[in-house]
Amino acid sequence: MIKRIFSIIGLLWISQAAYSQESTGELKKLINQSFSYFPQFKELDQAVQISENQIDIAKSAGLPAIDANGNYRYTNPVSEINLGNGDQALHFQIMPNNSYSTMLNASYTLWDFGIVKADVARAKAGLRYAKTNIAYNQSQMAFQVANLYYQIAYLKKAIAIQDSVITFLLANKRDTEIKLKNGDAIKYDVLSIQSGIDQENNRKIDLQNSLDKQYALMEYTSGMKVSTSPADFNFPLINKENLENVLASAKDNNPEFLLLNDKIGMAEAELAQSKTGGRPSLSVMAGTGYANGYTPDIDKARYTYNAGVTLNIPIYHGGRAKKQVTLSQSQVQQSKLAAESLNNTYRKDIEQALIDVKSNASSLLNANAQIKEAKEAQKLAQSRFRNGIGTNLELTNASTNVQRALLRNLQYEYQLCMARLTLAKLSGEKYW
Repeated sequence: MIKRIFSIIGLLWISQAAYSQESTGELKKLINQSFSYFPQFKELDQAVQISENQIDIAKSAGLPAIDANGNYRYTNPVSEINLGNGDQALHFQIMPNNSYSTMLNASYTLWDFGIVKADVARAKAGLRYAKTNIAYNQSQMAFQVANLYYQIAYLKKAIAIQDSVITFLLANKRDTEIKLKNGDAIKYDVLSIQSGIDQENNRKIDLQNSLDKQYALMEYTSGMKVSTSPADFNFPLINKENLENVLASAKDNNPEFLLLNDKIGMAEAELAQSKTGGRPSLSVMAGTGYANGYTPDIDKARYTYNAGVTLNIPIYHGGRAKKQVTLSQSQVQQSKLAAESLNNTYRKDIEQALIDVKSNASSLLNANAQIKEAKEAQKLAQSRFRNGIGTNLELTNASTNVQRALLRNLQYEYQLCMARLTLAKLSGEKYW
């Protein structure tokens, strides 16, 4: 029985290589599914569409404008002219009581001294920010899904260890019950083992409860359920183990850095836009249509047209343009200071992740040796117990040591995997 249990435990850990490619593929599938399933990404796509529309609106300010209008106005009294005296007197109006016109007008700005260009540049900066924001949220979602995925893997393996421990205790209980019948054990030994079985079952229930919650979170995030096959902690280590190399990669590839760079770009575009606030503009306009009010027959509509040039020179608007420039300069400076803060934060996080990778990798080597030693001690305790020279307490302690060694090894594997995942996230690696 005990050999069969050891074989089961061994297979649980040896099977890691067999599922390695499958579980990695499943993780990528879950991450990409979350991008299309989670409602937030539809909102972010809409933000990109809005930014594209804002560029079109900004460009339209530099295009000709054409409009048609019709006017009617009744006026009373109106100006009149009287000429002469007596019967020869002339009496006529110089403007009609009923005025109406229909006109087609066009206007075009010849020079705006960079106003439209600055507005378009500001809108394009907003579009870049919106697109990078999608990449940033994808990175955050990928890390969240991967975190859930490996938590599920950890809980599955922990439950498998619990099953092996419970199986061992059940076999031990059967052996003790036989000894009890033969008078080689006491009732206390059986009750003690049963108490241990109950405790391990409660631990398994807690683990299963946590696992079910992770399943629910995964389905909420990606709309999919993970497969029932055991996943593995096979997340690859990135090829940059030096702090400066990882930080350099983060600055070039991490969406949070790129997002901040785009924010700085937006602030600089707003600054350039604010500097155009007091600039003049030169426009041409023309119109054609029909209107009344022309002598000699002021009530008759006549064809009319007009054309002209307008030069608009802002002189004073309460210093608004200058104040806007000052505000924009402050926003640029704030964004650049935020970049320095982000750089310091990433340096700290990367250094900690590298330490975690090294520490857990070293701990794994020791944990593997401890598992071998604990299993060997368990074999000896089992043999001594069956031969009547060992105690049940000895055997229970040996079993507990195996369980602890396996759980420690599992914990180090999980922590190493999460440290590698964190490094990939910080460096901007696209692992999906």
